[in-house]
Order: sequence, then C-alpha cells, then structure tokens
Amino acid sequence: MQVAADYLEVLQVAIPQALEDAGVDPADVIGIATDFTACTMVPTTEDGTPLSEVPGLASEPHAYVKLWRHHAAQGQADRLNELARKRSEVWLARYGGLISSEWEFAKGLQLLEEAPDVYARTAHFVEAADWIVWQLCGTLTRNACSAGYKGILQDGTYPSPDFLAELHPGFADFVTDKIDRPLAALGDRVGSLTEQAAALTGLPAGIAVAAGNVDAHVTAPAAQSIGPGQMVLIMGTSTCHVMNSDVLREVPGMCGVVEGGIAPGLWGYEAGQSGVGDIFEWFTTQQVPAETRQAADEAGLTVHEHLSRLAAEQAVGEHGLLALDWHSGNRSVLVDHDLSGLVVGLTLATRPEDVYRALLEATAFGTRLIVETFDEAGVPVREIVVAGGLKKNTLLMQIYADVLNLPLSTIGSDQGPALGSAIHAAVAAGAYSDVQAASDAMGRVDRASYRPDPERAEAYGTLYDDYRALHDHFGRGGDDVMHRLKARRREVRR
Repeated sequence: MQVAADYLEVLQVAIPQALEDAGVDPADVIGIATDFTACTMVPTTEDGTPLSEVPGLASEPHAYVKLWRHHAAQGQADRLNELARKRSEVWLARYGGLISSEWEFAKGLQLLEEAPDVYARTAHFVEAADWIVWQLCGTLTRNACSAGYKGILQDGTYPSPDFLAELHPGFADFVTDKIDRPLAALGDRVGSLTEQAAALTGLPAGIAVAAGNVDAHVTAPAAQSIGPGQMVLIMGTSTCHVMNSDVLREVPGMCGVVEGGIAPGLWGYEAGQSGVGDIFEWFTTQQVPAETRQAADEAGLTVHEHLSRLAAEQAVGEHGLLALDWHSGNRSVLVDHDLSGLVVGLTLATRPEDVYRALLEATAFGTRLIVETFDEAGVPVREIVVAGGLKKNTLLMQIYADVLNLPLSTIGSDQGPALGSAIHAAVAAGAYSDVQAASDAMGRVDRASYRPDPERAEAYGTLYDDYRALHDHFGRGGDDVMHRLKARRREVRR
C-alpha cells in the first residue's frame, strides 16, 4: 500500500537535488507545477490529511491511496456502464462508451460499498495531482485535465445525483460531498507557495503554483506537439495516447475527450494501453531462463538489451508467433480489464528472443488499432510522437514505425513530464502568455526520428490482420474464456 506522505518526501528530496544538478539558484525560480499519473485517488479529512494517517485507520486498506492501475472496482464500473447505457446518459459517448474501473466514480463506489465507514470519514476524494498542489499552496482545486478525463466532468456538469443514487442510495451526493471543487484550467496560477511548502522544497515562498496536471497530457507541450492530429505516445509501464483536435467526435473505446484537456482552445483526446513496458519487464524477470541472463551478463548488457539485439536479427514473422497485449487488461479500445495476455504459435523450438519480439510487436499492433479507430471516427492522426522511457529501445521504435507505417518523431528530452510541468509553471508565473507560446520556446522534439521500411511494413500488415482476428475473437464475444478464467481464479482465491 502506498501513502501520500511519500509524495511530499519526493518533493523534499528531488527539488533541491534537481536545482543543484542544474546549477540553478533557488531564488531564481518563479513558479512550480507538478504532474501525476491519473487516476490516483487520496481519501482525506477536511484539512487534507490522508485517512491512512488518521489514528485507527492504518490497518484499513481502503484508507490508503488508490493507485491509477487499481482494477478492483471492475464490478462497480460494469454496473455504472450498464446503468448509463440504460438511461442513455449523454456523457457516456465522450468516453468511448465505457467508463474505466481505474477512474474516480468506480473507485468511489467501491469505497462506499466495501468500506462504508471509511467512505463516511472521507471529506475529500481527491486526485493526487490536486492533493500535491493543495499541500504546496493551501488551496484545493480540481485541474481541468483530471476532472474531465477521470471525473466525468463534461460541459460543466458531472453525472446527476439521481443517476448516482440508482447505483447506490448512499452515492447520490458523491459529487458535492467528495469531489466537486473549484476548477482550474491548465496553466492557471491557483495560488502561491506557502511558507511551510517553501521550507519543505527549498524554494522561495510566494512563487506561482500552477494547476495540477496528468503526466501524460502535460508531455504534449514538452514535445511541441499540441496541434491537431499530433498523437503523443507516452510509453513506459503503460502507454497513454493523447492528441488535440479542432473537432469533437465520438471515438469508440477512447478514454475521453475533454475541451481544454491538453491545451486551451482544442478538444483533447486520450486513449491508452494498460500494459506495455510492464509486459516486457514481466517477461524478462519471470520467464527468461538462467542461461539467457548469464549470456546478457557476459555481454555486459541488461536482459532487455540482450534480447533486443537477438530479436533485431529476425525478419518479420520469423519467430512464428503472435501475441495479444492484454497482460494488464485492455484500456483502449475494449476497456476491459478482465482480458488477459495470449501468445499463439509456441513450439518446443521457441526461444526467449522470439517471445520477446512478439510481445514488442503486440503492443505496436495495439497502438495501430487505436490509431485506426481514431481515423475511422473522423479524428485523423497525422503524426506520431513518442515520449517516455521506452523510446530508448531502438528496436521497439523501429517496430512501431513499421507496424504503423508512419514516421515516428521523438521528444528531445528524457524528462518529458517534468519539462511539460515547467512549461505550465512558466505560464502560471506570467513568463509566457499561454501554453502554446511556452511550448514553442521550451519544448523539444526530433521530427521523423524513425521511418518505416516498406517491405517490413507490408509484412506487418498481414500479421496485423491476424492480430485483429484474435483481438475481436477474444475481446468482442467470440470466446469468453478469458473472463471465465479470471472469474474462476477470483473464486478459488476468495
């Protein structure tokens, strides 16, 4: 279980160290902005104390932070979606027709149903991004990004009390009691750094504190990619796909479309894959034999580097495998966290590098499906821009270029979210007029870093057709075996 106090300790340690590493005098800092992975929820008292720190609640799991990839509220999400469809709630289409178990309402409903006493003691059910800003400036606000994508805030309203009451009578006032607070646009100054926060961080009291933001969305301006049609892939343990457009469309399976959700004046779209780097890490730590580890050690490489070198020598399709990238469920476009991973084609001759490459390819196929879904919905993707730690894997990047048959641009910074936060801090402090101007001045990008190879792209086109067939068979009703296996596992472990 994670405690919110850790986040403050990060600020206490990281900010002075970052200033020292950069050779910056703290007195020259004019503003601070932060980002966080959403939807990460902190149940707190009225004054912002996390419930896990309240006497008597340390042993209560629901008093702790609910991390973004907490999927235990799938049952609540299923009921929420079913009721929204039954009532023809207009906001449902803004989320691709499905609300995720990762988001605020499903997590809040789970808290009420499984720990009603903890729910009753929760004065604020607040995004970690907003909680940190609250600790910095003493003002509780809701950033427009988290509120729109994770809090079902559309056209100025949340789901109605009567809708919530139909889910559970005690849930009717969830919005007004737990989550509805003043909204802050991205780049807004929401307050000034307090004396207490200044002592914690080593920064001057009184500097601008910007509205909170989501780590993926804040990366787009850092990559100078907030124009319509520029899809930014923030690739790490998971991948978040964000993109602005000047049109509003309903995209099946998207995670949301929010006006001003990425940059003011445009419709910000989000999609995602729940597992990407996590899948590769699972394979290298849990499935690779000792001799492969030894070979990597002898070559002075990590297991990832060793397998990537071996896999790079293969032609497309040489390994004879095809995988589904659902080891952590599917976020887009199926929005079903009870789906699971699959590798087809295994034989006694299959080697670790074969499976590794198939898993890399599976995540690229998943992204291609997302891109095609956007295109077909009338939100064309004109450029792919990659940020995040996985851009360091050149094999993976080339596979993505070949599978997508599009040039790949890459962010020119290893710290995209931090740079994006700095951009918003500069706007909040008045150094730039808006996010676009700050992005133009401070963002970094290398255009068309990777270009598709025509022969490999054609070969991947054939494999992708098979991926689509597997995707639809196991994800759209052809066979429900993945759900049955998950249900049986839960029953046995109960």
